[in-house]
Amino acid sequence: MAVQQVTTGAAYGTEVGQGDARYEALRRGFNQRFIATPDYVSVVSSTSEVVAALNKYLASHRSDEDLHRRITVRSGGHCYENFVCGDDVGVILDLAQMDRAYLDQEMGAYCVESGANNWHVATHLYAPFGVALPGGSCYSVAAGGHVSGGGYGLLSRQHGLTVDYLYAVEVVVVRDGQHAEVVVARRDAPEQELRDLWWAHTGGGGGNFGVVTRYWFKGLPQPPSQVLLHAVAWPWKDLVDQPDRFKSLVRNYGLFFEYENTPELPVELRRDYSDMFTLLKLNHRANGKIGLITQLDATRPDSVERLEAFLGWLTQDLGIESTPLDRRMGEHAPMGDLEVPTRLPWLTATQTLNGSGDNQCGKYKSAYMTRGFTEPQLQAIFTHLSRKGYDNPQALLQVDSYGGAMNLPESGDTAVYQRSSVLKLQYQTYWAWKKDSNDDGVTDHLDDEADPSIAAPHLRWIREFYRDVYKDTGGVPVLSPTGTPAGEQSAPVTDGCYINYPDTDLDDPDWNRSGQPSHRLYYGDNYARLQAVKSHWDPRNVFRHAQSIQPYTS
Repeated sequence: MAVQQVTTGAAYGTEVGQGDARYEALRRGFNQRFIATPDYVSVVSSTSEVVAALNKYLASHRSDEDLHRRITVRSGGHCYENFVCGDDVGVILDLAQMDRAYLDQEMGAYCVESGANNWHVATHLYAPFGVALPGGSCYSVAAGGHVSGGGYGLLSRQHGLTVDYLYAVEVVVVRDGQHAEVVVARRDAPEQELRDLWWAHTGGGGGNFGVVTRYWFKGLPQPPSQVLLHAVAWPWKDLVDQPDRFKSLVRNYGLFFEYENTPELPVELRRDYSDMFTLLKLNHRANGKIGLITQLDATRPDSVERLEAFLGWLTQDLGIESTPLDRRMGEHAPMGDLEVPTRLPWLTATQTLNGSGDNQCGKYKSAYMTRGFTEPQLQAIFTHLSRKGYDNPQALLQVDSYGGAMNLPESGDTAVYQRSSVLKLQYQTYWAWKKDSNDDGVTDHLDDEADPSIAAPHLRWIREFYRDVYKDTGGVPVLSPTGTPAGEQSAPVTDGCYINYPDTDLDDPDWNRSGQPSHRLYYGDNYARLQAVKSHWDPRNVFRHAQSIQPYTS
């Protein structure tokens, strides 16, 4: 078995504790809702340092002792819940220094270290090698959690998920519950246990099995040399009193991807649109506009014609002229210059879309959809986005196009279970503290801790919004029963949730009355196999969080 022992005499990395000037920055991530108070943050720069840091943590606890102060792992810091920066965290392992992306000649594969962020990976794979990992557009999201959760991006309809190219993964595990060891798990390993560990990292989520230090990928695609980038918006003032206009736009958007490549679409739309990725930004009316961002392969001679045909289908009942997308919409900055389709090199377009938003607090929810929206769902979406009494321009539902190459594998080929969806939804709301609740002359996280009313209206809005959209299925986007035929009209139009957009409300009976627990919504029928992997490689449950995969118990 490919196991590498590292001596405990190796350096632990740089430990940043309370009183260090760096502590405030390193005890938090992107979402300012969650700020931990760990004993220290261990900044590591090599796999051996990860092993040593983990062994130091384990040595401070007896083998029969509860690890009540968790050790957690951060690569880019974009975890949406408190899985990394929770109140019960004792040590944070910070992998940001492990950020290389290169061709590993010995492995015969492209290696991406866990701390490498999306932009770094894009530039370091494309410039020297001409290939790309089909990952997300937010530049500062790092590979560690993004890949293990089954990352996707603007190339994914054409080329699949990031994990569809995963060949091997290096993981620091604690198989005996007390000592760290390094394991390299390949998809073609002779040992079943190693193949299972590889499989678990093709969508099983971060923070479950060990500390991922490196990924290797084979067969990475070449992105198009140039793409068309297009961004438009429609004013809320022309929609708020005309709900049918709004609903027609959203309905047509969903039906396009449901009907794709079928006779349900007009002849001019029965073309190959797998190279087109779209983000429909359904902002709260306080934003003033809703928007649409589209990317297509510009090397195809019919790209402009196909874009126009798609927009014609989308707006056939709208009766409103488009305007520039000239304001921030969620994590994307204004793109007012893209109202006319713009031809750009792929890497330049990727940089244009790069964005993670401001440093704010946030709450997120997700849903996969196997068909377009139902009429009750359309009404609920309009009602909550146009609702008075909640005025937040940074509250929205983003609807991404899905399907294409992402639906080619079977549900069990990788740990990503959802392989029949046509849309992927992300509910988002962002807010800043703004209020000096503790009267110290500044605003910071202490005000939020002192005054729950700062976060309360935002949490209430997104929770009620989500609950009402899925009112008919217990307040969450349930999965169809196992064995339901594809396209079965009596089945739900939803297909569960995305582990990389975690939502602890899924485990709250006040918000989830479906009878399907979070692990069912995230992993479907793959959960039992993930539990078996967990039981073998992390039987002590060292790596855990509020929604982590649980080992089998006797």
